[in-house]
Amino acid sequence: MNQPITGTLHHVEVWVPDLQRAVTSWEWLLRQLGYTEYQNWPAGRSWQLGPTYIVVEQSPALSGPDHDRCRPGLNHLAFHIGSTELVDALTAQAPQHGWTLLFADRHPYAGGKNHYAAYLENADGFEVELVA
Repeated sequence: MNQPITGTLHHVEVWVPDLQRAVTSWEWLLRQLGYTEYQNWPAGRSWQLGPTYIVVEQSPALSGPDHDRCRPGLNHLAFHIGSTELVDALTAQAPQHGWTLLFADRHPYAGGKNHYAAYLENADGFEVELVA
């Protein structure tokens, strides 16, 4: 593997209240985006694409049961998607895997007239943006 470029993400770790529920939504999405399973342990799972990996973990150190993307901290993760057609296909499949379309009344231009994207939220309130 080539040496990663300074400044690129090494990994993102998302603490979740229910690991199996998180795996249902995240695994489907990340596999669709080209990630492969990287690590698997009783309290967590991760998927890797190139030098970057994404972790979901049900940590015993959680200070509360809920994530609120509108509070200080992480609001969402945004992923490049290769085409508007792929954004549409993923958006259509997402509900079967625990994701709900946000801003449906403005979809696919909720980010502005020149920004084709889907904003999805899973059952635990984590948001992803799929950007063509």
